[in-house]
Amino acid sequence: MNDLYLIYKNMTRKPLRLFLTCFAIFIAFLIFGAVTSLQYALNSTINLSADNRLVVFNRINFTQSLPLSYYQKAANFEGVKDITHLNWFGGFYQEPSNQIASFAVDPQTYLRVYEEIIIDDQQKQAWFNNRQGALVGEKLAQINGWKVGDRIPISSTIFSHRDGGNTWELVVSGIFRGNTEQYDTRHMVFHYKYFIETQTFGDNWIGWMALTTDDPGLNEKVAKTIDDNFANSQNETDTSTEKAFNKAFIEQIGNIGLIIFSVVFTAFFTILVVVGNTMALAIRERTGEIAVLKTLGFSSPRIFRMVLSESILIALIGGLSGLAAAWMLLEGTKSFFARFLPNLVLDSHIALEALIFMLLLGIITGLLPAFNALRLNIVTAFNRQQ
Repeated sequence: MNDLYLIYKNMTRKPLRLFLTCFAIFIAFLIFGAVTSLQYALNSTINLSADNRLVVFNRINFTQSLPLSYYQKAANFEGVKDITHLNWFGGFYQEPSNQIASFAVDPQTYLRVYEEIIIDDQQKQAWFNNRQGALVGEKLAQINGWKVGDRIPISSTIFSHRDGGNTWELVVSGIFRGNTEQYDTRHMVFHYKYFIETQTFGDNWIGWMALTTDDPGLNEKVAKTIDDNFANSQNETDTSTEKAFNKAFIEQIGNIGLIIFSVVFTAFFTILVVVGNTMALAIRERTGEIAVLKTLGFSSPRIFRMVLSESILIALIGGLSGLAAAWMLLEGTKSFFARFLPNLVLDSHIALEALIFMLLLGIITGLLPAFNALRLNIVTAFNRQQ
């Protein structure tokens, strides 16, 4: 007799119990898929940070500026491959509530440091040649309905324009995308020289610096060199890897990893208890049948494999359907959350991780019932049925 047929008949002998068990697993993996994708989206800036990229801020606070001369000096330090500088603009479009992550940068060095930015060569040159030009992220352009050639007024909550007001008129010279789907393209950059020449206060200053080293192994040495050179000055620096800085910034809103782990662990532990108890009860109900199978010549290892396979199959049915529901949920809502969580996707890494957990769930919940079936003595089993 075919083992798969026996597994199928055993699984479906009580349809309601099968449905409730699979539904419990379905809920667990729906939560896992959605919540883990949320964690990946929140941590995307950390996960996608370049290993050899450093950021240099004012030691007092990252909102404090640095002299432009620091940039010119740091470019000559040993181990520095490329370096650029950025200024936070504090921009918004039309309404203050429509905040735009916008930065004044040096175009050529910015694209060398941030190599993950993908842009058409023609659009790149157009941006280089137009002092009022702006490079806009693909998702930001989609949210606001912008296209190449559009003239857009971007206002600032921090700076004022020398001609009056706080609005700068920019031209969309190009629209860029990232080298991965998770790369956040909800920001825009424009010319530092245009910005510094048209705002009303400050001169020869920058917000912070970003640089790449010749090798990640040089990160610590380069960071120490920079901070030591500017120590005991009016503007001391604090240099760290981009990954460390982004992680510290994210953790200001709470320990996201601990929250995610708590939710997922609670769901899985509850499901583990429910499914384990259900499988143990199901095998106990089949004590006489297992004894008959052994009497007919079914070996104990064969019965062990059948019971364990049944548990794994139930875990896969519930888990895969829950993961599919999580994917549909994310696909249906990601346009709504595009402004806040543009990287909200259930990618292959999450799916693979979920598949491993399904197999582990099936093995853990089925191992004890399968082992009991393996050890079951035929005489003892028949005596229980009397």
